[in-house]
Amino acid sequence: MTLTLEANQWVRLEQLDAAATGSVPVALDAEAWQRVRMSRETLEKFVANGRVIYGVNTSMGGFVDWLVPISMAQELQENLINAVATNVGEFLDDRTVRAVMLSRIVSLARGNSAISPANLEKLIEVHNAGITPCVPEKGSLGTSGDLGPLAAIALVCVGQWKARVNGEILPGAEALARAGITPMTLSFKEGLALINGTSGMVGLGSLVFARARRLLDTYLLVSALSVEGLRGMTKPFDPRVHELKPHRGQREVAERLWKTLQDSTLAVNELDTETTLAGEMDDSAKHASQPIEDAYSIRCTPQILGPVLDSMDRIGETLEAELNSSNDNPLVVPEENDVFHNGHFHGQYVSMAMDHLVIALATMTNLSNRRIDRFLDKSNSNGLPAFLCRENPGLRLGLMGGQFMTASLTAETRAMAMPMSIQSLTSTGDFQDIVSFGFVAARKAREALVNATYVVAFELLCACQAVDIRGTEGLSSSTRRLYERTRELVPYFDRDITITDYVETIAHEILTELPAGEGAVLR
Repeated sequence: MTLTLEANQWVRLEQLDAAATGSVPVALDAEAWQRVRMSRETLEKFVANGRVIYGVNTSMGGFVDWLVPISMAQELQENLINAVATNVGEFLDDRTVRAVMLSRIVSLARGNSAISPANLEKLIEVHNAGITPCVPEKGSLGTSGDLGPLAAIALVCVGQWKARVNGEILPGAEALARAGITPMTLSFKEGLALINGTSGMVGLGSLVFARARRLLDTYLLVSALSVEGLRGMTKPFDPRVHELKPHRGQREVAERLWKTLQDSTLAVNELDTETTLAGEMDDSAKHASQPIEDAYSIRCTPQILGPVLDSMDRIGETLEAELNSSNDNPLVVPEENDVFHNGHFHGQYVSMAMDHLVIALATMTNLSNRRIDRFLDKSNSNGLPAFLCRENPGLRLGLMGGQFMTASLTAETRAMAMPMSIQSLTSTGDFQDIVSFGFVAARKAREALVNATYVVAFELLCACQAVDIRGTEGLSSSTRRLYERTRELVPYFDRDITITDYVETIAHEILTELPAGEGAVLR
């Protein structure tokens, strides 16, 4: 299977995720190659006519006011990628680097960046050969593009720096030689075309988003199982009442919960509760046997996860638009026979989207944390034993320790919700005077996703423990499948054992649906 990019094709996030995860090769069709060729030829004509163009016959960044003759183009472009390749820290995993490279290829293939067809073909060859440049994850401003991360990739393409091949780290030149690829020779504007764009934050952000969206989908089913485990009422999810508050996400969450719980006898029919309470009513004020309403962490699930769903939809739209953009500077547009100095490399759209993703994940984590507390607190669980410890309570501590972990991760995730997109610092001789930190925001969202996944994993573990205590025969047909899948991996706990590996297993095999190895964010 090959991902073939057609001229001006709209690439879906699902395609990027699948291609990066499956190491799918990429190719361009003839019309796309023609557009790439026309853009380069247009720029070559401008050079022949003596036009002054940024990054072509001028220096770059803080040296924007320096003129550089075309005869020095290769040296200038190689100096550029070496000078900005200053990221530090751990290397990105192979899957993320593939997503970043694919994002850059998609952008360059739109034919407005004036890279030569020969060098774009080499970038594609490097990707398809399984050569993974070593990309340190910290240090990108995310504004004149993701200069540092993309420069690490560009350096390997010219035979410098280092790369992973089948898990082995090699000098870039050796990695290319083993694949039979000759290094790029950069001409005017080509180093700039390789690094001056938002492809780093788009590649990383798209992978994080894809997993966050899958987590949300699964969490709606976990939520239904938690309603059953806590003996929650279903009427608050009746679609009729949600017609009175016309938020699309809220309506969808309510409808999914309502349908999922229709054949459950563990979840409570509010009319039954009302009948019971009516029978307890007399002429005195007294404490009822049960409340007429559930706590907000159950009853308000559509109003809490609805905004998360709506936000996720908007985040996906933003990432997909950025993926399908020409996002470097300058752009050479053949149809207009012109060059445009612009700011398309600025990552504010993606940075804000990633900040919103962290907020969405923090919201899910808050909700999950509160439900965990209800499961473990005997006074709030509608009849469950303290800490879900039915056998030998006191001698055993039950699931008490899991709450330590989830409270810690919830607090950590809340702290991450401070936006990166407003943290601008001036740089580059006050030339890059307002920056996005989009790549940092994407990294932060990745970490928030890890935390949210673990917290939800423990909630699912608690819900299964609770329904075992209450009796599984009342489960709905949909939640039964989730329960049984979980029980294939995690036992009922009638003794105290370390649960870390079980939480990890749920996180990997049920919530993320990725193997705990290459390409996985979780360890």
